[in-house]
Amino acid sequence: MTISDDTISPRDWKSVLRHDVPASLVVFLVAVPLSLGIAVASGAPVAAGLVAAVVGGVVAGALGGSVVQVSGPAAGLSLVVAELVHTYGWRATCAITVMAGLLQLALGGLKVARAALGVSPAVVHGMLAGVGVVIALSQLHIVLGGSPQRSALENVLELPAQILDNHTHAVMIGVLTIGVLLVWSRIPRLRAVPAPLAALMVATLTAAVTGWDLTKVDLKGGFSSVQGPLMPQGDWHAIAGAVLLVALLAGVESLLTCVASNRLHDGPRADLDRELTAQGVANAVSGALGGLPVAGVVVRTTTNARAGARSRWSTVLHGVWVLLFTTACAWMIALIPLEALAALLLFIGVQMVNLGHVRNLRSHREMPVYFVTMAGVVLIGLAEGVAIGLGLAALLALRRLAWVSVDVRQAGERRWRVVVTGSLTFLGVPRLTEALRGIPAGAAVELDLHLDFMDNAAFEALHAWRLQHERTGGAIDVDEPHGEWYSAAIDGVRLFPARIPPRHDRWWLPWAYRRRPRPMDAAGSYAVIGADGGSHDDVPVVCEPQGVPDLLEGTREFQRRTAPMVRPLLHRMARKQSPSHLFITCADSRIVPNIITASGPGDLFTLRNIGNLVPRAGATPADDSVAATIEYAVKVLDVRTITVCGHSGCGAMAALLGEVPDLPALRNWLRHGRQSLARFVAAEPGDDDAGPLDRLCRTNVIQQLENLRTHPFVDTLVRAGKLELTGLYFDIGAARVHVLEQERFTPVPELRTG
Repeated sequence: MTISDDTISPRDWKSVLRHDVPASLVVFLVAVPLSLGIAVASGAPVAAGLVAAVVGGVVAGALGGSVVQVSGPAAGLSLVVAELVHTYGWRATCAITVMAGLLQLALGGLKVARAALGVSPAVVHGMLAGVGVVIALSQLHIVLGGSPQRSALENVLELPAQILDNHTHAVMIGVLTIGVLLVWSRIPRLRAVPAPLAALMVATLTAAVTGWDLTKVDLKGGFSSVQGPLMPQGDWHAIAGAVLLVALLAGVESLLTCVASNRLHDGPRADLDRELTAQGVANAVSGALGGLPVAGVVVRTTTNARAGARSRWSTVLHGVWVLLFTTACAWMIALIPLEALAALLLFIGVQMVNLGHVRNLRSHREMPVYFVTMAGVVLIGLAEGVAIGLGLAALLALRRLAWVSVDVRQAGERRWRVVVTGSLTFLGVPRLTEALRGIPAGAAVELDLHLDFMDNAAFEALHAWRLQHERTGGAIDVDEPHGEWYSAAIDGVRLFPARIPPRHDRWWLPWAYRRRPRPMDAAGSYAVIGADGGSHDDVPVVCEPQGVPDLLEGTREFQRRTAPMVRPLLHRMARKQSPSHLFITCADSRIVPNIITASGPGDLFTLRNIGNLVPRAGATPADDSVAATIEYAVKVLDVRTITVCGHSGCGAMAALLGEVPDLPALRNWLRHGRQSLARFVAAEPGDDDAGPLDRLCRTNVIQQLENLRTHPFVDTLVRAGKLELTGLYFDIGAARVHVLEQERFTPVPELRTG
């Protein structure tokens, strides 16, 4: 439901009354003191903060792209507004706000809202932290009974003298306000009243009772005291820059808050372009009415969602409550001590330096951007600090994109291994050539290129080194698991810079069919060796078997190529396995369970034997190995599915149909397949084209599933619905998996694209 709906059902009205009205009252109680404090910090009339709260609630709430986001005056914009008020005056600042709103409206119409998400969060959080520090330093002087200085550095330098002066009443009311803010939210019974409102109420009542000499908030005339906009006078370049700064800062803060609001509720997802358009309308209206700039505010949005808001009615109603309260109770606001508002802003400023963001940025190595932006905002200015932060973020991103690692190690006598990882550009050429210089002439080199990009300068440097090394009698084996940048450059093929996933032409191929390194011809180009031994232009190809390497060579390939990618995964599951399936299949070397099920480490608890047989409970000869595996999988590992997978051309089934070889152990084992053979003989031939052997292979799967249920602990769990038994059949020649459904096997459908 949205406020723009033509009709609202009685059920929707009940939801508004039950959820949105109470939530709007909570947000209203939070918004009033914050709006007053931000207006004071901005150097604007106090009523301007309330105007912005009303417009942000009613206009931005009704038109916005998020159903729970609450807009209003934002602390993050207070520095900009304060500088504009000092430079151009308050009424000209209102005109700048109107123009900034019109600019936001135009940007929303151009559908560019998502571009704001490209701003590094480290810059945004650093900016807000810097603003928080500046606000805290300036308001601390007011709490101490003095006046803030023009800059944060001057505030720091003047602070010792300010502390030494005697400002008893101001200090006491400030300490009291901050004390209430710290304690109030820690007492569960008091949380119904927002801490900012409670702090101001306590401070106001204390000041009234004690009669302390404090400065009161000036709200004479209420909304009637506000003045309309007046065109600013001065350099139009500076004015245009101010409009752009207000529009962008308010827009980015609103859009980031809008994105964050999606995590606070389960309703419709936010529409960013609509939100930016709504912010533009709200700022144009707020400036025209003499209010502060408007932006989406995290504190009020979070409060709104946690209070149970279900629709945008909560946001709109909170603005209505602010309007009614200011109209009817302006005299109450005039009783609030200015020092109490300063203490509230001091508390908010400290909270804007969020250590949680620092911890999150640390893991992504973006803390320098955060602290440099914060320092720039504090020491130089808001616009300058943000510009410096954006520049540093861009430089760090460029550095990461151009990062390359070159690892050179000796792998044996006159054998070296070189691993190059990252983006190999001209920036990495000095490091690459320096590392390669240490390899002695004539050595055999394994060159692994784990690259997502290689430019021409890097290719020429690498290729020149290779030709020179081979002229000295050295041999180089180049492998590119992540995309053939080097070989493509040799062949003149254009590749696009992209993060390319690892190729899959190695790990699933048998040893004898691995792609061999392509020899280079005299011109320095690759010759492609085909299956017939000839040269072809099409790649990739599969070479004819050329001798099977031993198992140790396969483990070396695993350690070289696969282990670095799976090590983090295996490290997490090193202490415990939690498979979901017990997979019973044949020992046939052509059946690889992880390939036909697309599973990985930790998914399948696998039992393999000749014929994928499951001896019946109490069968002779007894076989505790199979029973123990099933028992452990079900009772200890708590698997939820047991799958029996047969396959075409099974040698065990062929032996049952013909004559069992004269192998005593095998003859004893195949006795457990007699029930499958009897079932096959009793069954009528199917209407498919399968021969007797493949029909027996499928019948055997069905029989083994029945054998599983002869084990009491399996049958009990199946009856209780806690364990599922499934059957699969793998047609080796067609590379096709069939699934058992009501004693019939049907092929698993292929996923077709295009």
